[in-house]
Amino acid sequence: MTSTPGWAGPTAGTTHPPSDSASRIRRFTTAERWVHRTTAWLVLLCVATAACLYVPQLAQLVGRRHLVVTVHEWSGLLTPVPLLAGLVSRALRADLSRLDRFGPHDREWLRAALRRDRTPGSRPAGKFNAGQKLYAAWIAGGLLVMLGTGLLMWFTGLAPLVWRTGATFVHDWLALAVGIVLAGHVAKALADPEARRGMRTGSVERLWARAEHPLWREPEE
Repeated sequence: MTSTPGWAGPTAGTTHPPSDSASRIRRFTTAERWVHRTTAWLVLLCVATAACLYVPQLAQLVGRRHLVVTVHEWSGLLTPVPLLAGLVSRALRADLSRLDRFGPHDREWLRAALRRDRTPGSRPAGKFNAGQKLYAAWIAGGLLVMLGTGLLMWFTGLAPLVWRTGATFVHDWLALAVGIVLAGHVAKALADPEARRGMRTGSVERLWARAEHPLWREPEE
């Protein structure tokens, strides 16, 4: 076969390695990442101001108790807003639907997690594993209870004294439980850089997805 000058383009006979983007798949949209990040900052603000209100050493260090109370109240009241605003995103609604489904593979994942079994294939998971689903359900319920009890404590005319006393008890102890669970969530995130990158940039490595979420199929995205 013959050719004339200029017949071969600059890429003829050259095989380029696949681009980095080809080895990654989208995990979260911009809207989902915005909801997660904004909610996280509001919850952390609630936790930080609560610590300043209940830990004497922090209270003395920060001072300005009235301002801290105001920031705590408003950050708590605003916590559900990012999620409610994000419901306009079809991707977010789809992920909420995934988080709400608990199937046989999730029970298998939990059994393997309890046995500390990390062998390949022992922890089947879709886009979200069973631990993430349980965490999402627990934190959503906990924050709703915190919001309700907080409103009873804030607006004293909403309920009789005995209700407000009970609300204060539940609010305080649930706040401690939420803080502990959040610390566990952060620790898990710190132990998985690729999962953090997925929430930060929106995409993850295909190899990571196949290893950690083998039932997650790209066409779903």
